[in-house]
Amino acid sequence: MDADVIVVGAGLAGLTATCELVAAGRRVLLVDQENQANLGGQAFWSFGGLFLVDSPEQRRMGVRDSLELAWQDWEGTAGFDREDEDSWARRWARAYVEFAAGEKRSWLRERGVKVFPVVGWAERGGYDALGHGNSVPRFHITWGTGPGVVDPFVRRVQDAAASGLVTFAFRHRVNELLTGANGVEGVRGTVLAPSATARGEASNRDAVGEFEYRAESVIVTSGGIGANHDLVRANWPERLGTPPAQMLTGVPAYVDGRMLAISEAAGARLVNRDRMWHYVEGITNYAPIWPNHGIRILPGPSSLWLDATGERLPVPLFPGFDTLGTLAHLRTTGHDHSWFVLTQKIIEKEFALSGSEQNPDLTSKDLRQVLAARLGGGAPAPVEAFKRQGADFVVADNLADLVQGMNRLTDQPLLSFETIQRQVVARDREIDNAFTKDLQIAALRSARAYLGDKLIRVARPHRLLDPKAGPLIAVKLHVLTRKTLGGLQTDLSSRVLGADGAPIPGLYAAGEVAGFGGGGMHGYRALEGTFLGGCLFSGRAAGRAAAEAVRS
Repeated sequence: MDADVIVVGAGLAGLTATCELVAAGRRVLLVDQENQANLGGQAFWSFGGLFLVDSPEQRRMGVRDSLELAWQDWEGTAGFDREDEDSWARRWARAYVEFAAGEKRSWLRERGVKVFPVVGWAERGGYDALGHGNSVPRFHITWGTGPGVVDPFVRRVQDAAASGLVTFAFRHRVNELLTGANGVEGVRGTVLAPSATARGEASNRDAVGEFEYRAESVIVTSGGIGANHDLVRANWPERLGTPPAQMLTGVPAYVDGRMLAISEAAGARLVNRDRMWHYVEGITNYAPIWPNHGIRILPGPSSLWLDATGERLPVPLFPGFDTLGTLAHLRTTGHDHSWFVLTQKIIEKEFALSGSEQNPDLTSKDLRQVLAARLGGGAPAPVEAFKRQGADFVVADNLADLVQGMNRLTDQPLLSFETIQRQVVARDREIDNAFTKDLQIAALRSARAYLGDKLIRVARPHRLLDPKAGPLIAVKLHVLTRKTLGGLQTDLSSRVLGADGAPIPGLYAAGEVAGFGGGGMHGYRALEGTFLGGCLFSGRAAGRAAAEAVRS
């Protein structure tokens, strides 16, 4: 045996599993196709959002939450409707919500992970009480964003490597799971040529050798399919229309989905492969790190959302309310893009950009910088940089010039000034009255009743054509690939199940490759802040179960 357990994938789920294994005294071989600079995987690049229920931060902000309310929201959002494929997914979902309402926060704090005191409100829904969305704010931003989540686990794994319990095998690309009389017994693959690329950059795939390693168990934590557009399109469901011809990529190139097919070839059951999570507020990164690099706007609720022809999106498809509902609607328009129309006052208060590198104040844990960027005048510096340099931004002093600029960003001039003027003027008339039939205006007024939104997230309602609020801004939005919601079916011990529903001896899976647990604990849609937590929760379960199964 080369180790007690082999972990395939050095992202957050793999690191978490490794930490649990070494805490139990097990020897771990950590295999990854990238170099050491990418330790921590795509979680490093995240905004660091964590889904917590009834937290002290919520209570201090006046938010009343409960396990029962969170489970109601999760079920209404997930829409579990597949008796067989959702059998374990639903159990994982319930266990995860209980974790988020229980020990998750204290467990993370013990490992040095803390959260920003202002709780965000993501995926607001806009339907009835049993429908999609978060009934209350639950999006807790990690102090330090993605690196703030990843670093404590990286340090523990590196300490274990120094003590001899962990061995790294970087630039090792797994091609096969080895099976035998005891089930899965190891991995075989290709040694890739050394690479000096920086974190997130695409590396070479030049083969320089072969490898074969043996262990009692293998934990697959290799991530999803977000950078593999061919696989995204192959799995694209009819309910979301036709896949876009053009998409941006929200994850590094190594998020390629290879281990799904490799695990399936070893007998693993892959379920819910048509469930996926892609954003509709993607913008082209003017300083890309990986190929086709896109950034997601995390929008407040005030921007006017128009389709490619200038028609307003229907209720309740407002910014930040229903990601996949908006995606499904936009796929019916015949175009791959849509538009935000807003003002300088809105962009200053409401635009945040996903990604640790786009939030230097939070990532560097600089409280003074946070207060200046989030509560001071002007937009955060990264947002202003995109406004000046981003290919998808148009800035103008009047609506006619704005529409002309918008038409210059498309192959054909699809927008009519009269159509957009009608939408903007009608919306502004509603703002002038304390009463309204416009549900977006009602929603943003309601949002400001929450202190967190009023402080840093939702602009004071105003007319878009108010010169004092200008200039006017338009942003061309693209579909941005991101998360895989289906995956390898696992039981609550993260054991991978075969076609017969029985666990495959020696094989575990965690993180996105397992649909974050059970082959799809999110169901059809997610509540946000649940992806990092899913890696942590399922990685923890896999590490503990594999450690216990090691023969003494």
